[in-house]
Amino acid sequence: MTEQRPNILWYCTDQQRFDTIASLGNDYVHTPAIDGLVQSGTAFTHAYCQSPICTPSRSSFMTGLYPTRVHNTRNGNESFPGFPPLITKLIQQVGYTCGMIGKFHLQSSGHRTEPRLDDGFSYWRFSHAPRDDWSEGHDYADWVRDLGGDLDELRESEDRVPTSLHQTTWATEMALEFLNQQLDSSSPWLLNINVYDPHPPFIPPRSYAERFRAEDMPGPHFRSTDIAKQKKFASVDFQDDVRSPAEHEAFQIQALYYAMIAQIDDQFARILSWLDETGQRANTAIVFTSDHGEMLGDHGLMFKGCRFYEGLVRVPLIFSWPGHVAENLRSDALVELLDMSATMLELAGVQMPDYFQGRSLLPILRGDSSPDHWRDHVRCEYFDALDKHFTGGTGTFATMYRDARYKLSIYHDHGQGELYDLSEDPWEFEDLWESPEHQQVKAELIWRSFNDHVLKSTDVGSIRIAPM
Repeated sequence: MTEQRPNILWYCTDQQRFDTIASLGNDYVHTPAIDGLVQSGTAFTHAYCQSPICTPSRSSFMTGLYPTRVHNTRNGNESFPGFPPLITKLIQQVGYTCGMIGKFHLQSSGHRTEPRLDDGFSYWRFSHAPRDDWSEGHDYADWVRDLGGDLDELRESEDRVPTSLHQTTWATEMALEFLNQQLDSSSPWLLNINVYDPHPPFIPPRSYAERFRAEDMPGPHFRSTDIAKQKKFASVDFQDDVRSPAEHEAFQIQALYYAMIAQIDDQFARILSWLDETGQRANTAIVFTSDHGEMLGDHGLMFKGCRFYEGLVRVPLIFSWPGHVAENLRSDALVELLDMSATMLELAGVQMPDYFQGRSLLPILRGDSSPDHWRDHVRCEYFDALDKHFTGGTGTFATMYRDARYKLSIYHDHGQGELYDLSEDPWEFEDLWESPEHQQVKAELIWRSFNDHVLKSTDVGSIRIAPM
């Protein structure tokens, strides 16, 4: 348990890749506020989400369990399991005032706004997506209408939704409202901000789009051989069909994606400035992350779905707390977003539940443990069971197992897989699945994947009270 319980500002973007921060090696983006966070704190450069799509990833880090263990493995679900409690509920129970702004997505928002859970939030400002699709309960759309805007009309206009009416700006305005409410409170707070960008559609305000030109972009990680490789996996669920960068207009999409991140950075800076101006920064632990990444044209794919390439499953993860978190530290250790969740519990003084599958990163953050190693391996899952009530399910089941050198992806119901030596091939072009020289490695990784994750994460039911 930490000696001092800080406020916790938890900023989560949607569908932001790991390689989108200037100070961590991207020369094409503009992220001065996030760069400042990197310099003042610790950045985990090899952080992995537990599913490459929204709901299972968010369900995982909101509970501390892998998606299959929490029984919430796909988007579009009617309801959320009753156990375990959300981490925000556990944090609220130890005296924190908790706020949630933006997207939550542990349940479907199709044809309704997402039902509330016993989530621990006393402040709730909801926006599933920056559209006006819901007749009630969508706080962002109500805010735009109150300001005289029409989201449907603006989204289709040449200039798009201006910054003044953008969902990212609305999230900042709501954040400042919550934070100002806490100034006279003696209780610590946790604020979970969930902006929708840089999630598709890629439609930043024109003022941001004009700052990034397609001809200046580096483009996707793509080889012509990717087309044939991806066609082998055509039956494996994905949002997009394989196409060349030209067919995808991938350079232009990348420019728009970076424009969206630039706007996020500007709005994030406003919140950081408030912390500085009010003297709250010294006792606020800041966490910056995303739920999963985006293919962005890599290997001929756009958007997300059942693949486990680095751009899709590796995400930003940065911690900052002056005087308590190591400054300007880059950790290459393999970590999971489950570990982020465990870290926030320990920061808040919550006793770690015995079922929790994450491990607090505070030993690295405090300098008590080497930043070079944390987990021997990380796991990511995609389970979309067929549902007799819904015709859109694919029945795709897949897992990723990544250690310090190799990444194994298995599409279990398709009899296919991929194997990459990331030490030699970091962008995953040379598939070793069929390589005769790597069959022993593949067999060992399949065994370890089963032994290290499937067996150890299986829910065996209630406690045992007798031998029979």
